[in-house]
Amino acid sequence: MVVPFPPGGGTDVAARIIGERLGARLGQPVIIDNKPGASTAIGVVMVSAAEPDGYTLLFSGSSSYTVNPAVRSKLGYDPFKQLSPIAMVARTPLVVVTSATGPYKTLKDVVAKAKAEPGTVTYATFGTGSAPHLAGEMLAHATGVKFSAIPYKGSAEADIGVVRADVSMGIDTLAAVNPLLQSGKLRALAVISEKRFVQIPTVPAYGELQLSPALLDGWYAVAAPAGISPTVRDQLLQALTAVMADPAVGKKLQQQSLEPAFLGPQALRNVMDSEIARYRATVVRANIRID
Repeated sequence: MVVPFPPGGGTDVAARIIGERLGARLGQPVIIDNKPGASTAIGVVMVSAAEPDGYTLLFSGSSSYTVNPAVRSKLGYDPFKQLSPIAMVARTPLVVVTSATGPYKTLKDVVAKAKAEPGTVTYATFGTGSAPHLAGEMLAHATGVKFSAIPYKGSAEADIGVVRADVSMGIDTLAAVNPLLQSGKLRALAVISEKRFVQIPTVPAYGELQLSPALLDGWYAVAAPAGISPTVRDQLLQALTAVMADPAVGKKLQQQSLEPAFLGPQALRNVMDSEIARYRATVVRANIRID
């Protein structure tokens, strides 16, 4: 199971929780293979080029399935032609965070600084074209300011940069940043969702901040290389369905600030279609140029 992010981030955590139980269902170990780089393209291309025999799978977030295809014209893969989506398994909202020792107490403070000194407010991304990059561009467009994106190799490295105040703020999944929020090293400024999230109820949501046009959903899904036989795909789908129906798996995910959210192949494709269309419209409207 290829995870196109370094160890320690929300995607990696989710993959290990689900992969362990999936292995038990399939009767063989599921090995997590971290292949970060190029805004997840390295790992995704590796899966898309693998034999479609069911022994190589992709476990990644929405950045691989919808964000990258929406913002990058030279991606190196097509999620519809080179991947066979099997199931969405979990969701977690993105959160705008800053160093707990930094000067920003609210998202309004960040926007005010960016308006007063354009380009001086920096934010961490997982690389050009990654979900945090697009989310930052969408926030900048919605608030009429300019931010400077600073690329890191992955979630864990980016979050450390925010903790150290090497950058003004970060945008990452709640699953990744919640331990740092709980330990007091990061401060949450906003949840990128329409409504507040139960695990951080004091943090305002984009909806109430009149930032709904900047919403970007965070979710995780499993896919296989295109060309996988329907029989093998259905075996994997049945195993994943059973894993996600296990209350113990749901509990483990929730402990990691992940919300179980199961969708089968067609429903997942519908989400992909809808999100790519919305993100592409945002890219055109905001004149975002990634490549």
